Amino acid sequence: MNYELFLTFAKQKRTKTTRMKKILILVLAATFGLQIQAQTQKQKVNVSEVQAVATTKAENYAEISFDTLRYNFGTFSKAEPLVRCSFPFTNTGTAPLIIHQAFASCGCTVPTYTKEPIKPGEKGVIDVTYDGTDKFPGHFQKTITIRSNAINEVVRLTIEGNME
Repeated sequence: MNYELFLTFAKQKRTKTTRMKKILILVLAATFGLQIQAQTQKQKVNVSEVQAVATTKAENYAEISFDTLRYNFGTFSKAEPLVRCSFPFTNTGTAPLIIHQAFASCGCTVPTYTKEPIKPGEKGVIDVTYDGTDKFPGHFQKTITIRSNAINEVVRLTIEGNME
């Protein structure tokens, strides 16, 4: 008799557990389905507006063009360790060029640049000073990174030389 009561109780418990699992799976499936439907709804896009924005952006851009990207100091004396060079450039774009940042790969190299916007067709210059004071003699190579609003946002310049 106890055994029959136990079987009846176990069967009722299994039925409740099975029902709860089915309800849980149904709720999860419904939630998942609603999320997928919300993500796949398409937005209407006005093609003429997109084309107008793309044309405007393509027509108004700055572009920085350097005469050279590398400068070689050649050989210079450790007695006069301060050397300078210039990297002239032109804004070949159709919008004003703004140089946001110029930084070197080493503290011994210091770039300076014009902070004012450079109009289309106008020229500018990046001056670079290398200070070899307290540096070991021999060959060196340093990189100067230029960041701007140009279509070519990042440009790398290189200086090198041999200090004896």
